[in-house]
Amino acid sequence: MRKKLLYLLLVLTGMYACKKETDPLFDKSPDERINDTIQRYQSILTQSPYGWKALVYPGGTPKSVYSFYFRFNDSNRVQMFSDFDPSSTATMKESSWRLKALQQPSLLFDTYSYLHVLCDPDAGQNGGDYGKGLGSDFEFAINGMAGDTLLLTGRFNRSKAVLVKATQQDQNDYYQHRINRNIDSVSRILTYFRRLTTSTGRYDVEVNPLTHRITFTWVSNGQVKQMTTGYYYTPRGIALSPAFTDGSTTISNFDNLIWDGAAVKGAINGQPASITEIVRPVAIDGAAPKRWYQYAVNQRRYWVTETGFHVNGVDDAFGIRTLPGFISATYWPEAASGVDAFGIIVPEEGQPTLSYGMVYSAPSFTNDGRIIFKDLGLFGDMPANNTPVTKSRALMADPNGYFLVQTSDNTYDMVSAKDGKSWISWVF
Repeated sequence: MRKKLLYLLLVLTGMYACKKETDPLFDKSPDERINDTIQRYQSILTQSPYGWKALVYPGGTPKSVYSFYFRFNDSNRVQMFSDFDPSSTATMKESSWRLKALQQPSLLFDTYSYLHVLCDPDAGQNGGDYGKGLGSDFEFAINGMAGDTLLLTGRFNRSKAVLVKATQQDQNDYYQHRINRNIDSVSRILTYFRRLTTSTGRYDVEVNPLTHRITFTWVSNGQVKQMTTGYYYTPRGIALSPAFTDGSTTISNFDNLIWDGAAVKGAINGQPASITEIVRPVAIDGAAPKRWYQYAVNQRRYWVTETGFHVNGVDDAFGIRTLPGFISATYWPEAASGVDAFGIIVPEEGQPTLSYGMVYSAPSFTNDGRIIFKDLGLFGDMPANNTPVTKSRALMADPNGYFLVQTSDNTYDMVSAKDGKSWISWVF
């Protein structure tokens, strides 16, 4: 036992007698290493000869995607284009950028640019929500490189972004404004519903040029299917990200787009395709009219519109907002015993008041998903120019009735079943 203790003492003595130094794991300090990383990314960004193509997926607007072109220089200036709107596609904007160590290497765009437009808190700039815009970012953590692709994550809203080294052709396309925006001409189709016809299928499509999203609705094996995906503009048309898939059919691009005066035409997977007007959608929510009506009855409240009827491409076609003191219009089921009211709200003695309008008996609901209104006349004291009221009344009385399309938990669009070219949007 004494021998073992002696050996242990000798070993410990030897250990403490050793030089108290260890070989460093790295040959540079942490600050030196992070500076080297920053310099490496600086070189990567500035030495791409034709700049970078980029896709940004705003964290606050799921399924949206926007494309950009960046050209960085060593003076920390960046030239950029964006496909957010026609102006940003046609006009180059220059701003400042820098790299900084913020827990990890980060790419910051530190003066107002097209990137900032997506997260501008003024929703009037981007169609998003007041206070946050589209919920995108202009400061990005760098997650690393994968081949010619730089991977980024927004520091505040967790937006995803990818930068891919551009080719000379890519650069020329941006600086010479060869970006095809003809998909925007879908808005010139006057019907509420639009039909995409391809060589393999038919789909109702809703194209949102603000959020860069397309919603496909179709019927497969008797079941209604729906998918929303993002799109961005290319020199030939649009690319979907992610691609739309319907069974064995995949749509990743809609190319060679043109507007022929009545339809958006082009090619999908090398075959002719077009988006045209339709009156009746491929799939009807037959329960929507009763659901819309009964919801207001159950809540003992009313539906509101601030814009009146959209007709033949014109918002507020009858000028309902020109009525004296106009605040909003309402449809109030069971406003009185056995009577509904389509009324105009104006201020009276400082309070919003249902002042005048049209009255109806309870509507009828058809088996094919329409609501038909039954006019009983007018109520209240009409203004001197009551044309907006009389025109709205005539359209509401159309015997063909309306389809109802639920667009969110508390919003519906009511679409003319006669020609699909008139509709009104209701908010609860």
